[in-house]
Amino acid sequence: MTKLKAKPPEETKPGKTKGVIYGASGVGKTWFTLSFPTPYYFDTEGGADLRHYQARLKEAGGAYLGPEDGTLDFNFLIEQIQALATEKHTYKTLIIDSITKIYQTAISNEQERLGDKDAFGASKKPAVAAMRRLVNWIMRLDMNVWFVAHETAEWGLNAKGDRTEIGKAPDTWDKLIYELDYAGRVVKTSGGRVMITRKSRLLGFPEGEAFPLEYAEFATRYGKDFIEGESKIITLIDQDRLNVITKLLTVVKVEPESMEKYFTKCGVEKVEELTVEQGDKLIEGLKKKVAN
Repeated sequence: MTKLKAKPPEETKPGKTKGVIYGASGVGKTWFTLSFPTPYYFDTEGGADLRHYQARLKEAGGAYLGPEDGTLDFNFLIEQIQALATEKHTYKTLIIDSITKIYQTAISNEQERLGDKDAFGASKKPAVAAMRRLVNWIMRLDMNVWFVAHETAEWGLNAKGDRTEIGKAPDTWDKLIYELDYAGRVVKTSGGRVMITRKSRLLGFPEGEAFPLEYAEFATRYGKDFIEGESKIITLIDQDRLNVITKLLTVVKVEPESMEKYFTKCGVEKVEELTVEQGDKLIEGLKKKVAN
């Protein structure tokens, strides 16, 4: 019997768009993301409480959370995403504006806590861990997601081997751009505001290409029906299944590495975050081990 596990490739339909948009202040990042359908707007900077932003959000049937609500707390952000993923609602787009602010705030708080003990990037560890957990939940969320970021210099080597600025990058966790399907930089030109595709796994968005910063243009390229489709919720494991798993784990010896590998595959950190389907597969696997 073969040990090869690969499956034949299958055609899959695009899900909701998940990307990072970045650029200088005032180029139109927030305004663009607020044009997406029914936004759930997570404002970490307090910049979208102005009347014209609130009017745009209200017109789109959206909802708002600001710093006074706790938007500078990663735990609160992830709790909100968990609720959006598991409760019925009418929202179709999650906007985190800006991811730079909450990420840098987490680092700053840890620097203050560590004081003189902050060395070798220690203050970044909790923020990076929070970002990894955040991305896991974003991937489970059936909504369009925009991470809005400031921009920062991107450094590299020139033809002479000297370190020099080679472009601009999102000012946030440096791995975020690799986790998402799309990253675009917004700039002002003589012809108006444009999005330059920095990174893309999407056929409608060739890397390096610029297009008008308009929802209609983005939706046409991506697929309007996918962006505007209803959000589906996931059903997490119930207490009965949790009890079965807990009991089986007292009978079956499972190495921590094996459980961690399964959790990583499912995009969770603990048993309680498994879906019903994932929980049933785990129960089935544990029962087989008991039988053997």
